[in-house]
Amino acid sequence: MDKLSLTGLLLAIASLVGGSILKGAGLSALWSPAAFVIVIVGTIAAILLHTPPAVFRRAFQIARWIIQPPASDRDALLAQIMEWSNIARRNGLLGLESHVEGQRDPFLRKGLQMLVDGVEPESIRHMLEIDVGGQEHADLAAAKVFEGMGIYAPTMGIIGAVLGLIAVMKNLADPSKLGHGIAAAFTATIYGIASANLLFLPMANKLKSVIHHRSGEREMIIEGLIAIAQGENPRNIESKLAGFLH
Repeated sequence: MDKLSLTGLLLAIASLVGGSILKGAGLSALWSPAAFVIVIVGTIAAILLHTPPAVFRRAFQIARWIIQPPASDRDALLAQIMEWSNIARRNGLLGLESHVEGQRDPFLRKGLQMLVDGVEPESIRHMLEIDVGGQEHADLAAAKVFEGMGIYAPTMGIIGAVLGLIAVMKNLADPSKLGHGIAAAFTATIYGIASANLLFLPMANKLKSVIHHRSGEREMIIEGLIAIAQGENPRNIESKLAGFLH
């Protein structure tokens, strides 16, 4: 679990709630069904028009990575690659065949299988890099869904505020409704700006960070498998891959 992201979400809520209370507006000032419909539903509507269905589905599949990113242990991965390197050096590449089925990661299993099958190193690199590039492209497109929501939400907040002020203008003859109406109008602006800057844009950036980290781990796997395929000395492989640990 990513404790920093969880802390950030809790602090975002606390900043809005605490700020509203400390400013004397109270919690009721933060709740407006009309503002919610205009800003949140409107933002979702805009992003649905903006995004292909497959990308939208992928976006909400990877949203959990903000709190619970994919497991990653590069030290353990390095140790695993070194074990394979030593086996290949002693028993040849076919000695790794028994390790293929035990790999839960499809990418790692595919690379190890190609290694066992005696595929040329450059062909291994080419095929695995296509997989990495394709997956990274798809995941970054999904992350940009939240970035798009962060762009649309403030504009929807302005639309909500304008609609609220229009309603206020229609009630100028009744001064008792003016204060409440103006406050309600600006609630939409809060929804738009706060959701964009405290939720959607940070989510997009966090997902991009996780995606780049995963791609870096995949690059480490590729370099390790290629080095084994080329018969490099295990100590040299360890030195080469150590750079990925930083």
